[in-house]
Amino acid sequence: MKLADIRKEYTIKSLDLNDVSSDPFQQFRVWLNEAMDSDVPEVNAMCLSTMGLNGFPNGRIVLLKEMDHGFVFFTNYESEKGQEIQALPKGSLTFFWPELERQVRIMGSLEKVSELESDTYFHSRPIGSQIGAWTSPQSQKIETREALSKRLEDVEKRFEHEAISRPPHWGGYRLLPIRIEFWQGRPNRLHDRISYEVNSENKWIISRLAP
Repeated sequence: MKLADIRKEYTIKSLDLNDVSSDPFQQFRVWLNEAMDSDVPEVNAMCLSTMGLNGFPNGRIVLLKEMDHGFVFFTNYESEKGQEIQALPKGSLTFFWPELERQVRIMGSLEKVSELESDTYFHSRPIGSQIGAWTSPQSQKIETREALSKRLEDVEKRFEHEAISRPPHWGGYRLLPIRIEFWQGRPNRLHDRISYEVNSENKWIISRLAP
């Protein structure tokens, strides 16, 4: 089959201005809960896009771990994404839940979460993941897989008789949104799009967008 011939009609649900919450965070929780109830795999997976140091947009999948007044994820601060965020602390998140024919796009600024928040989440992770945070020089070039295995052995030996502390180069970021768009697939590519944008008074303005 040719790629151009792949086509799907979206017919499951609709989205109307009269149906959505005035609070985009509440609307996101409703959709997230429905996605979890529908057993969407990797329901908290999201594409984080930042501006690369080479001037090109750069995206990768990360996992949403908390939602309060922003959207929180954790990573290595010295990784490629960490360096990009340090240079330009702005980004976007994209969720795609094909089982519900839904997409959510979120745009905003990025900030580090507090040390306490990073510590709390780090110590909630499985031991193997804690060890992994110390082991991997994320995004750096390595010679072989065996070299990574040797680093793992060294880290395991280091923490054999002591509690695993959070690496200083590892922690969380929070994306603080200025725009959130909810997309619901509809027949004939006439999809429903509802956008929330923050105005100068820090209030959310809701609009319907053409598909």
